[in-house]
Amino acid sequence: MFILILGILALGLSVGIGIHPAQAAIRQLEEAPGQMVYQSRQSLKDQHGSVWQAIAFKRVQPDGTTSLYLRLVGFPGMAEVDHTRPLKLSNSLGKTWTANDASQKIFTDSANPEPNVAQYDLQPILMQLDPAVPLRLEIPSLRQSSIILNVSPILIQEWRSLAAQS
Repeated sequence: MFILILGILALGLSVGIGIHPAQAAIRQLEEAPGQMVYQSRQSLKDQHGSVWQAIAFKRVQPDGTTSLYLRLVGFPGMAEVDHTRPLKLSNSLGKTWTANDASQKIFTDSANPEPNVAQYDLQPILMQLDPAVPLRLEIPSLRQSSIILNVSPILIQEWRSLAAQS
């Protein structure tokens, strides 16, 4: 009962401040024998109302090594991500983190990543993110000021649960 009340309170808080709760679930895929990928997908709106796909995923290699990334995908022509700068993450408590760009891992056959797609390394910072506090993502842009995405505590909890997947 306490968990239900806590969940309703978190939902009310996130809706009350304009952050929509996540409706995603963790998906499990076997990419190759012994190589698993766990992912969470969610659509998020930026400050201009444009929709971005946020895909957090953990890849477990056959030898047990893991990687944890956040891929952000906007519609083509909508934005040009500056891949030379990191993603900035901040919360309302004044804490700030950065996630390094790892977009080259997506586009191995091209010298330049697609301008509307970015991937960031979440592994070093994910467990530092407070799962009870909304998060603000600032995607660096070439054409405009940073692109802002708001992330609900529910989605942060889901991303953190990816780390526990094996």
